[in-house]
Amino acid sequence: MKKPKNGKGDKSDKLGKDAYYEQLAALQLELNDVARWLQHTGKRLVVVIEGRDTAGKGGVISALSDTLNPRQCRTVALAKPGEREKTQWYFQRYVPHLPAAGEIVFFDRSWYNRAGVERVMGFCTEAETEAFLQQAPVFERMLVDDGILLFKYWLTVDQAQQEERFAERVADPLKRWKLSPIDVQARAKYAEYGKARDAMLKATHHKKTPWVLVDFNDQRRGRLTLIRHLLDHIPEREVPQTVVKFPPLDHKPLREKFGTPLKPIAAAD
Repeated sequence: MKKPKNGKGDKSDKLGKDAYYEQLAALQLELNDVARWLQHTGKRLVVVIEGRDTAGKGGVISALSDTLNPRQCRTVALAKPGEREKTQWYFQRYVPHLPAAGEIVFFDRSWYNRAGVERVMGFCTEAETEAFLQQAPVFERMLVDDGILLFKYWLTVDQAQQEERFAERVADPLKRWKLSPIDVQARAKYAEYGKARDAMLKATHHKKTPWVLVDFNDQRRGRLTLIRHLLDHIPEREVPQTVVKFPPLDHKPLREKFGTPLKPIAAAD
């Protein structure tokens, strides 16, 4: 698989690491403010991250969640439905993962699998897809009417950039787990995925539950753009902060001692 040499696959205009991490650090401080506000008010936050293979869904979720309390924030990335789940109401397996008061849930793919990969790859019927496109807005309206803050993001990526990222996954042993036979088959259906996406957006983009499209040809810029958008659309989030005071120890710091034969393993060189 050859890497593209032109177009948006060109790395020359991409945001550098230093500039990216400097901007990200400031945004992550604001994300922590949001987390405190959610705990203080009992509000609930759901962020749906969708997009093509290699778009950067996992990376942006890591950028969003890395500095948050894992007891408050979690990521949901469900495997394909089991035999029992296939007999249930389609949305049923997602409901148990919705947040309680003060919690944040990031969906790394979501119920929109039915309008994307399932439709394009023939894992569901057209009747099932059409039923989903009618029911999804109703389901989401129920969530927001109950007070959940719902954000839906679609990460856009051109095929030249997608090919470059597939090549990186093939070459990098630490990224090969991201590849599957379905990815190889889906790669030939770039245009079909685009048509399915457009039908999904047309049916499920509504005033109370809108989609936001974010350019992820440059993943670093895309992450910053998405996080800024999320922060800009969270309501007023200032809450009183409790500062925990740590007085100095009243004795010399102690070393760990063990009353058993067990000892720490030797440090690596």
